[in-house]
Parts: sequence; C-alpha cells; structure tokens
Amino acid sequence: MGVRAVTGAIDGLTPLLVVLLLASPAVAQAPKKDGHLHDIELCNGVNRSPSEARINSCTALIEASQDMTTAGLAIAYNNRGNAYAAGRDYDRAIRDFDSSIKLNPKYDKPLNNRGVAFLKKGEYDRAIDAFDQAIKLTPSYGEAFANRAGAYLKKSEYDRAAQDYDEAIRLEPNLEGVWNGRCWTRAILGALRAALEDCNKALQSNSSSAAAASNAATYDSRGLIYLKMGQTSAAVEDYSSALRLDPKLASAFYGRGLAELKRGDHAHGDADISKAKAIRGNIADDFARYGVR
Repeated sequence: MGVRAVTGAIDGLTPLLVVLLLASPAVAQAPKKDGHLHDIELCNGVNRSPSEARINSCTALIEASQDMTTAGLAIAYNNRGNAYAAGRDYDRAIRDFDSSIKLNPKYDKPLNNRGVAFLKKGEYDRAIDAFDQAIKLTPSYGEAFANRAGAYLKKSEYDRAAQDYDEAIRLEPNLEGVWNGRCWTRAILGALRAALEDCNKALQSNSSSAAAASNAATYDSRGLIYLKMGQTSAAVEDYSSALRLDPKLASAFYGRGLAELKRGDHAHGDADISKAKAIRGNIADDFARYGVR
C-alpha cells in the first residue's frame, strides 16, 4: 500500500513546563523543583527520550497531581499516552487519552491521538469517530483530517479519503505524508494526472535521508500510476526505487511483477509476484480493489 507517512500520526508532546510551574508554590521549592523539571523534560520527550523513561516521568508527574493544574495533568496523561502508543501498548494509550479528555474536554490532541490508537488497532469506525470529535473541536486541525483520510483508506472509502486529504493539504500543505496520501488515493480513483502531480510534489518535499520510508511509499504510489497508464518501463523503475528503500514492500514487488508481465518478461514477473505473495498472501485482492489485475 502506498500511503504510510501520515496515516496514524500521533500529534504529540505539549510542553508541560509553564502549566506545571503555575500549579502550586510547592513546585518552586528545591530540591522538589529539580525533580519536577527533570520529569517534565522526560515526559516532554526532550532529546527523543526512550518510551519507558517518558512513561516513568509522566507517571511521576501524574502521581504528584497536587502540584499541577488540571490542564497540566491533562497534558501529562496525553504525553504518557503517546509514550505507550510508541511502544504499541495501545490499550493503555487509549486509557490515558480518555483521562486527558475527561480532565480537559477542550484539548484536541488526545482526541486525535485516541483516533490514531484505534486506527493502529484496526478499529476504524472508532478511529473515525475520534477524529470527528477532534475536527469538531478544532475545524482547522489538518493532522486530524489527514489521519481520518487514512482511516477511510483502510475502509476502502476512497472518495471520503480524497476529500479529507484535500482539506488537510488546504490547511497544512507541509504536513508530512499528505501529498503522497492524496497521490495514492487519486491513483486508486483513476485521477492519474492529478495523482502524478501529487507524487512528484511529495518526492520534491522529501529530500532528506530521514524521508526514506516516505519516499518508498511515494515511489510505490507513482508506480501504480504508471502501471495504470500503461507506462510499464516507468512503473518498473519506480517500483524498483521503492524496493531499494524498502526491500520487503509487497505492493512494490507485485506491481513490478505485473509491469514485467505486461512487458513480456515472465521470468522476472512471476518471481516478483511470488515474492509479493510470500510477504502478503492477499496482495492480488488488494490490487483488484485498485483496479489492476
């Protein structure tokens, strides 16, 4: 599948420092102050601290709730939920997001993040409901639109996904993954020229080495476009680029295999399709939904 970067993006860490230090005179007392500041830094994920360290520090802050504002406690629960989600403990993450929302119903990030956790669990309707709530609270929340688009993609509701990507791009055109997401969606819907423009935009935007996974997805998306256009050589080239970046990308193997077969290269085509099916057994059904056989 071509879209990865935005689908399931946690909207993360809200700085705790100000809201915590306003909470109580006790926080300003040394040495308690130093301990709180250390926990604040780790709970905020400073220097990409490991998930376990973030969880422990957020927990320490939550347990010292008498020193915190309600808003600060809501942020601590949200940040701990993010840390649980980073460790794929989605049930605990959801419980923390629920606690954050209960403490501060006007805080939009845990609503979006709860949707992401449901999305990761494969509970797409519950994910969409959470994103709906985030968007209702903050209609300019581009990331929530992008994440909801990802949920609609999982449900094969491509028209709705395309509408949400349109809105995400209107609101936050520099948001990671939205151009590839819309490229992929448009490719499936058959809007090939528009999809090609989106993929090219995505590749231009992702020039850093850190964008390798996103670029793999985009090359995979553009390969599908070229395959649908009947430009098999270009499709093979893009699928090969995707596989250099992600050697286990089933859709790239399958798409390249189809392009090779269309060019009459049965040996390589059959080999690639076999590799794709070994990675994901139902890959042929996926491509049938995309309108490619």
